[in-house]
Amino acid sequence: MVQKCLRGRILTFTAEPQSPEDESAHLYIEDGALVIEDGIITACGTFSEINEQLSETAEIIDHRPALLMPGFIDTHLHFPQVQVIASWGAQLLDWLENYTFPAEAKYSDIAHAERMAVHFFDELIGQGTTTTVAYCSSHKASADAYFAEAARRNMRVIGGKTMMDRNAPAETCDTAQSGYDDSKALIASWHGKGRALYAVTPRFAITSTPAQLEASGALAREHPDCYVQTHLDENHAEIHTTLELYPDAPDYLGIYEHYGLLGPKTLLGHCIHLEPREIDVMIETASKPVFCPTSNLFLGSGLFDYEGLRARGAECAIATDIGGGTSYSMLQTLNEGYKVQALRGPKLHPYRAFYWITLGNAKALGLEDKIGTLDVGSEADIVVLDSKATPAMALRMEVCNTLAEELFILQIMADDRSISETYVAGEAMKAR
Repeated sequence: MVQKCLRGRILTFTAEPQSPEDESAHLYIEDGALVIEDGIITACGTFSEINEQLSETAEIIDHRPALLMPGFIDTHLHFPQVQVIASWGAQLLDWLENYTFPAEAKYSDIAHAERMAVHFFDELIGQGTTTTVAYCSSHKASADAYFAEAARRNMRVIGGKTMMDRNAPAETCDTAQSGYDDSKALIASWHGKGRALYAVTPRFAITSTPAQLEASGALAREHPDCYVQTHLDENHAEIHTTLELYPDAPDYLGIYEHYGLLGPKTLLGHCIHLEPREIDVMIETASKPVFCPTSNLFLGSGLFDYEGLRARGAECAIATDIGGGTSYSMLQTLNEGYKVQALRGPKLHPYRAFYWITLGNAKALGLEDKIGTLDVGSEADIVVLDSKATPAMALRMEVCNTLAEELFILQIMADDRSISETYVAGEAMKAR
């Protein structure tokens, strides 16, 4: 068994930091080492301790003075939207009609889907992201391309074929039956195979008939170990149209509630304009709201109430929402998230920010025993961070005095240049 040892400053979280001064929720080792064998972390500690335990053939990779952290986790993004990022001047429904649906129609072509999958994962790995939760297009071929490319890289991914059978161009629509059948086949092919997991994926209530939401609920009942992902309360016009289509529903979330789509494995993108009853139901069912700051700002959708939901006990995730989102970078997502929260009140402090994109998102997915930490037994998804990657960052770092301050510099100023390397299951992947 070949040993690999990564040397550097180690930072991993053990719990959610409760304040900017909370030093009890993380482990920091100034000269640390991680031992990796067969894609799993088998030791974590000081280099002096670990070095004595290494085999004679161990490969030591010295990343000092960089930070070694768990790979970043992106809990909501759209694989077929890689070519619509930075499309100008629309809010949600117009943006879908003018940009998203035409782009997604191309994914019926397997060659196109396979080519885009390569670029999609290259971009994410370049930004330090090692786990994705993605919407594919309504074409089964797009989900096959997504999962196959992730498997080639041995990545931990979640994804699903988007189900939508109305209010979209014909070339992007399935039917209630074909959406069920294709999803069923994809679950059989990919769920639990290697590091892949499946998400039942009705896009949102506007593009799914009651029959399709019933089929989605059937899939969720038949495969309770799969996830469910959809959108909720992103935009006022979206909410109005949704309630016109489902006039008997008590509110938007009540639609998903009626069809049995809520629960601890349900990821609800956006959740900006929530009614009090919706918050109550979300908490009762342990469904997960997903904050998508760059997308919410870019499309003018609104400001996510992270602190309010957190105070109620919601376990919030955070994500890029490519391609409504404007950056593949979880660091830039934290940057914009800080600004959104600053407009609402309490600011997003750096300990909680970096907890959120590692262990926090892992907990939201129920995968904290596999990803999100550098604990022994975790899958060896690791990002190597350079806090002095640009001249401006190096200048700022000259007067940096604490770890929290360094993390905030990364949170606000960093991009892919600060990602020195990304390890997926112990293999260096960024150079590829």
